[in-house]
Amino acid sequence: MLSFKPDPELEALRGRARELATVGVERFGRSNDSWINGFSKEFAAMMAAEGWIGMGWPKEFGGGERPAIERVIVAEEMISAGAPIAAMWFADRQMGPALISYGSQDQRSEFLPGMLSGETTWCIGMSEPDSGSDLASLITSAERRGDRWVINGQKIWTSFGEVADYCYLICRTTTEGPPHRGISEIIVPMDSEGIEVRPISDMTTNRHFCEIYFSDVEVPVENLVGVEGDAFKQTMRQLEHERGGIDRLVSNKALYDMAIELADRSDPLIRQEIADLEIGYRVGRLLVYREVLRQAPAGFSAATKCFCTEHQWRVAQFASRILGPKAALADDIGLGLAYAPAYTIMGGTSNIMRNILGERVLGLPREPRR
Repeated sequence: MLSFKPDPELEALRGRARELATVGVERFGRSNDSWINGFSKEFAAMMAAEGWIGMGWPKEFGGGERPAIERVIVAEEMISAGAPIAAMWFADRQMGPALISYGSQDQRSEFLPGMLSGETTWCIGMSEPDSGSDLASLITSAERRGDRWVINGQKIWTSFGEVADYCYLICRTTTEGPPHRGISEIIVPMDSEGIEVRPISDMTTNRHFCEIYFSDVEVPVENLVGVEGDAFKQTMRQLEHERGGIDRLVSNKALYDMAIELADRSDPLIRQEIADLEIGYRVGRLLVYREVLRQAPAGFSAATKCFCTEHQWRVAQFASRILGPKAALADDIGLGLAYAPAYTIMGGTSNIMRNILGERVLGLPREPRR
């Protein structure tokens, strides 16, 4: 008989993760969308001590070389509880795997240890004021002058820009050829001369989004990651990590759990809505598992992100109705619910995700321009 019951070892890991998540919340506070709002270097060090940073990275690069499902389990428990994992999240999720796949041995030796210990925080310089979901239209430039790259331009919506040690910058090193050509990835220390960071306060008072201005910022040519001018595919691989993760499903799970405690489950309509949301969590979890186990088609993370973030929006609507007047208060509950519209925007809007799914996964023709 087919059984979907997890192995005892995985259940034990989930229990330990839940314990540490509880400790993190007690010591450092609960955060809505904690993978992006819960910043604590101290808790990052605690995660590192458990071996929970770089869990799936190869051992030769300092990682745990553990099954991908184990990282998902740990991350789900942390984010569901609101534990502050933001200080290590981008490095663990994207920057480390990017350097392992495309970086030089010198880059791996220099940057991976700080990621694994939780000591360094990374931000990702992707979006620009006039190129949000369309990365191929970016114009921030890096010009090679001798043994240095000279960088000029502006990035926006750069989470952790104010506190990051390094920026993994997506920039243009040539304007020749089609838009997807000429894009490169360069590591930029955030204490470099010529960098100005302006935090953006959103309607929930969060300040993780930042504008970053680069004015003749110089970094060594050795900080180029991968192939000069041919990094668009590298960036797309990063976005596969970003879009198909468990963070896109359980960011507001803590608010859902609060609402469930107050819900009138004797009401058949409420019970039906809860059932629908519980089904959504299960479907979303299976989609994420397919991504991390590499069972999904290339590009399918767009569908995973679309389903999961729209599910989070439905969760927020449910919690708003159940919590009633509490949802209107300017506390962590009300502010967490007000953040919900961001879910289907961050990492690429739902419309863009549907375009990617239609064109790259289903192979549907583009609509002719009129």
